[in-house]
Amino acid sequence: MAYVNSTRSVSVSFSDRFSALLKVAQEMIERRRIYARTVEELSALSDRDLADLGLSRSNIDSVAREAAYRN
Repeated sequence: MAYVNSTRSVSVSFSDRFSALLKVAQEMIERRRIYARTVEELSALSDRDLADLGLSRSNIDSVAREAAYRN
């Protein structure tokens, strides 16, 4: 009976790691931008406008977080 064991190693270069890190950083910046814009826009609405949307001022943070991070 023959037995063969082969292991393949994937080499990840520094530039690949740096590119992945840069991509993650860009995604984080974009999500933060969406969060800040959502908070800004909802905060600019009157209490009546927020009530028409089914929101109150205390909900703005959670709605913005949901919009940006989908948590």
